[in-house]
Amino acid sequence: MKTETRLKKCVEPLLLWYAGNRRVLPWREDPVPYHVWLSEIMLQQTRVEAAKGYYERFLASLPDIPSLAAVPEDELLKLWEGLGYYNRARNLKKAAGVILAQYGGEMPASYEELLALPGIGEYTAGAIASIAFKLPCAAVDGNVLRVCARLLADDTDISDPALKKTRKAELENIMPADRPASFNQALMDLGAMICVPNGAPRCGDCPLSSHCLAKRLKCQDSLPVKKAQKARKIQDRTVFVIRYRDRVLLHKRPPKGLLAGLYELPSAEGHLARPEALSHVRILGFVPLHIEELPESRHVFSHLEWRMKAYLVRADELCSPDAPGEDYLLKTPQAVSGECSIPSAFSAYAPYIKADVTKQ
Repeated sequence: MKTETRLKKCVEPLLLWYAGNRRVLPWREDPVPYHVWLSEIMLQQTRVEAAKGYYERFLASLPDIPSLAAVPEDELLKLWEGLGYYNRARNLKKAAGVILAQYGGEMPASYEELLALPGIGEYTAGAIASIAFKLPCAAVDGNVLRVCARLLADDTDISDPALKKTRKAELENIMPADRPASFNQALMDLGAMICVPNGAPRCGDCPLSSHCLAKRLKCQDSLPVKKAQKARKIQDRTVFVIRYRDRVLLHKRPPKGLLAGLYELPSAEGHLARPEALSHVRILGFVPLHIEELPESRHVFSHLEWRMKAYLVRADELCSPDAPGEDYLLKTPQAVSGECSIPSAFSAYAPYIKADVTKQ
């Protein structure tokens, strides 16, 4: 049976299943272009349940494209705090500026024009075009590639760009012209809820099980095929929570590179013993009065893993009137909470930013 013929047989049972089992999500209930765009950007690298609260909070502060285009970067990043991959937020603002300048503040209703906006790739352009504008564009992500790999018993590496292009064309050829949004979202939901990653698919609950070649061949657990990723680099770091009187020391990271432009707790390469840690505190410009070792923590980025040792330091004196140095600033815990976007890499030490150290 030809690939498109097999996929076409799945359309009606898939849509019937979706009608009774679809996920109720806030952006689906009000699929205006701005809402669809925001949700799709948030859902890159973020679980649906985690994104919901951020979505509501973001819209409450930035309800439309003009407000997004005008928001100061620090305020934008604070709204995004905890979601990670902060360039997503920066690209939202950049794209909003383009939309304001070139399209009068209204998102363009064209796949090609959407694709040209900062931060919007083929999947996101297809999702916005189909959900917000009812255009017959496929939205092919990992969920969709996994579902198709099992339906077709296809062991092609799903990270192959040529396969993604092929699947997009095949799906657009069978997509019902009057229901592109439902078709794309049905495939997304099937992949998220039934034909799941990182575990056995729930074939007994799948509306397409009778059409699935992998189930017939009993190879569904071994699909899809994806080449192994390179091992992450391990980096040891020592993190400092330095409390100076009623303030805490933060460092603003460079405008480019990992965690670009975000506020962080000061840190040093390697795991420093207490004497080395005290010397580093003096280098930062503070006379340490009390030092306490904190629990170790780790944070995994896509390509890097930080293994962190940490110290809580109390300091009531500066080594020089010029301390702290460039790119360092002292903030009250209240200001940190309300103004400064601190990456989730440091979440294990967030309670110590707020802790009362005056009684130590």
